[in-house]
Amino acid sequence: MERYEGRVALVTGASSGVGEATVKLLVTHGIKVAACARSFDKLKTLAESVSCERGEVLPIRCDLRKEEDIAAMFVEIKNRWGGVDVCINSAGLALDAPIIDGDRELWKNMWEVNVMALCLCTQESVKSMRERGVDDGHVINLNSLSGHRVGRSHFYSATKYAVTSLTDGIRWELRGIKSHIRVTSISPGLIKSNFAKTMLGDEAAAEEVYASRQALQPEDIAKEIEFVLASPPHVQIHEIMVRPTEQEV
Repeated sequence: MERYEGRVALVTGASSGVGEATVKLLVTHGIKVAACARSFDKLKTLAESVSCERGEVLPIRCDLRKEEDIAAMFVEIKNRWGGVDVCINSAGLALDAPIIDGDRELWKNMWEVNVMALCLCTQESVKSMRERGVDDGHVINLNSLSGHRVGRSHFYSATKYAVTSLTDGIRWELRGIKSHIRVTSISPGLIKSNFAKTMLGDEAAAEEVYASRQALQPEDIAKEIEFVLASPPHVQIHEIMVRPTEQEV
């Protein structure tokens, strides 16, 4: 991780869950982290909580459903630190929206955050790397086991299958331009975070989910991100699947 000291990472969905845990871990390695989410107050609190670490956090309010917010975020990062060396697409959500009779606005919300925002942030990050001659950058996509088998939320699974396909497409495109920028998909099982509450729309129901089965912690996935980044530049870790030990599928 020493080669990333003083360099810049973008972490989306940084106000909670895996995104927050990842920011906290990266700054211990001296990395400058642009932390984005819709909740600016939570980001400010996060930045203050790690102010004694070797790295630094730049909180950026960004609604990933809005292309203009994403564009403004990259301008802010460029003005502050020059550009992005690592892009961690951590933001994602599942909503209770079946395909046959689900709410189309909920479909749109999931698609814009889970797929379109990931593509836009990846595109802008790779553009930033290439403009500055950065050939050892990294794009990490937070996928899901639901991107490899259909889970409870079928439209959500469709968005994560898209992430699986997009990750391989990005790899092919990077090889096509003779770039050594790497791309990795990390597919976790159940994580104890705000995920279940967002999907079910009920805190009590979410707590019941976590009480009834073993879950991963956000810090577990942050450590997987650290492992991927720390791998030698010639090593392409394309996909990692991470289940709680007790999870069957």
